Amino acid sequence: MADQAPSFSGPGPEAYHHGLCPTMFEPYARDLAARMPASTGMRVLETAAGTGVVTRALLKHLPADARLVATDISEDMLAIGRSEVPADPRLEWRQADAQALAFPDASFDVVVCQFGVMFFPDKALAMREARRVLKPGGTLLLNTWDSLDRNPFARITNETLAMLFPHDPPTFFHMPFSYSDRTAIRALLETTGFAEVEVRRVEQAAECASVDLFARGLVYGTPIYGEVQARGTIDAATVATRLGERLTELGGASPHRSPMSAMVTTARV
Repeated sequence: MADQAPSFSGPGPEAYHHGLCPTMFEPYARDLAARMPASTGMRVLETAAGTGVVTRALLKHLPADARLVATDISEDMLAIGRSEVPADPRLEWRQADAQALAFPDASFDVVVCQFGVMFFPDKALAMREARRVLKPGGTLLLNTWDSLDRNPFARITNETLAMLFPHDPPTFFHMPFSYSDRTAIRALLETTGFAEVEVRRVEQAAECASVDLFARGLVYGTPIYGEVQARGTIDAATVATRLGERLTELGGASPHRSPMSAMVTTARV
């Protein structure tokens, strides 16, 4: 995990898009897009765009003459984004590694990254690349998940996996919920050339019509699926069923509602 980003390919992107995006990611996408400073003719780069949940939110805030380049390292994720986000003359999709951006220096006014930084093997390199492609006075907007303790759906997922696989539990969720320390985030950005760094906790609610859809998204729509498959002792459907039972205790079954928390960061060049 320390040397490479986890894979979000294969069956994962569809389950991610339908099971997790409306529940977990749309509330924070709306929040992040609302923080974007809008100006005539602006150019925006989105990294780790996934299936386009933030892309769609950003388009609602962009002026008519703006341009948005939505990038992700996964072509499977981008394929869903291209099919789900309505065509827009302001929007370009492009496969790209946030640690090696193929864009000229000072070519964007804003760089946006939702829940991607935790997965970058070299976070400092990714932030230096974001800094490089931003114009003087440009803005960086990013968010990262808060700790497991402040995201009970994720804590319960980890507990369920530990119960079902007591000798070798899947560990994926330790990564996305491990980067919430304000001091560490601020230090990362300041040492890579950013200023006016503000890190704030933002709480939202994970809401969905069916807890089963949410549970399946958490299992099938993340690298947990591959970890379960590799162990070969319990199938993913059983894991999703048991997880759904635990999540129902947390926030109900139909509908489901549970608290979640993230750290939202803004910085300037």
